[in-house]
Amino acid sequence: MIEFQNVTKKFGDFTAVENISFNVEPCSIYGLIGYNGAGKTTLLKTAAGIYVADGGDVLMGGQYVYDNDDIRKDLFYIPDDLYFPMNSSLKSMANFYADYYPNFSFKTFDNLIEVYGLDKKAKIRGFSKGMQRQSEIILGLATKPKYLLLDETFDGLDPQKKEVTKKLFMEYIAENEASLIISSHNLSELSNLCDHVGLINGKHLTMDCCVDDISQNYSKLRLIFDHDVTEELFKEINYKSLEIDGKIVMIIFEGNSKEEKEKLNALLPVAIDEYQLTMEEVFLNEMEDKKYDVTKIFE
Repeated sequence: MIEFQNVTKKFGDFTAVENISFNVEPCSIYGLIGYNGAGKTTLLKTAAGIYVADGGDVLMGGQYVYDNDDIRKDLFYIPDDLYFPMNSSLKSMANFYADYYPNFSFKTFDNLIEVYGLDKKAKIRGFSKGMQRQSEIILGLATKPKYLLLDETFDGLDPQKKEVTKKLFMEYIAENEASLIISSHNLSELSNLCDHVGLINGKHLTMDCCVDDISQNYSKLRLIFDHDVTEELFKEINYKSLEIDGKIVMIIFEGNSKEEKEKLNALLPVAIDEYQLTMEEVFLNEMEDKKYDVTKIFE
C-alpha cells in the first residue's frame, strides 16, 4: 500500500502541494487529476523519493520512501519528460536496469517488446515520442515493481497503443498485487482504467473517492417547462451550476438530495430527467474556476 500522510512540498516561498493525504491499496489503480501546474508531478516526485517532503510523509509497504534503497528497488517512476542516455537501446537499458532491480524479468521484457513491436537494438533517441513512451513502459513493467508511478504516461500514444497499455496495467496489478498511481489531465483516459481518483485543486486534494461513487457526489437534472424561465425561479435551490435555454434547464447540485429534488418538483416542470455526470463534468464542477463570458472577449 502507498500512504500519503499530510504531504506538503514547498519550493522557497511557493507551496506546490499542502497537507495531502490518501492511500492506494494493493491491486489498485489510482488516478491523479488536476489542471496543468496543480502539483501532480510534484506529488509523484515526492512519492518517488526524488523530492523530500517539507511536511508529512510518504510510506510504501509501511516504510518511509525518501532515501530508502530497499523501497526504491520495488518502485518505478515514469516521468512526463523522458530521458535516455545517448546511443542507448532498449537492450542496453534492460541490462542497466537489471543491475539495479533484482526482480527484473528479461522474459517479461521480451514479451513486451513483441507486444509493442519495437526494435530492442535500435537507438531509443531515434524513436518517435510515442515509441519512447512505450520503451519506458516496457522497462518499467519488466522491473516487476510493487509500486508504479506514472506521470502523463499516455501522452504521445496512439489510440490502439493506449488500449493495449491500459490492459497491460490492469493485468499487471492483478497478477502482482501492485499499487499504481497515474496522473493525467485527460480524464477520458482514466475513466475506464482507475478504480479510485483524486483531484488536486489549489494545492489541496479536494476529491478522493471510488470511481463508482463519483455520480453520488452530484445530481444532474434536465427540467422542461411549458414557458420560458429565468434564474430568479431557482433562487431557493442550492445548485452547483445552472444553464437555462428558454424552457429547458440543466441543473447540477451536490449529493443526491431529496429535499432539493422536491423543491424542483414544486416549480411544476412538465418533465424532469436525471443523468449521471461524466468524470469531465465532475472535474469542471470541482475546479471552481472563474466563469468568463467569451462572447465579450473580442469586442
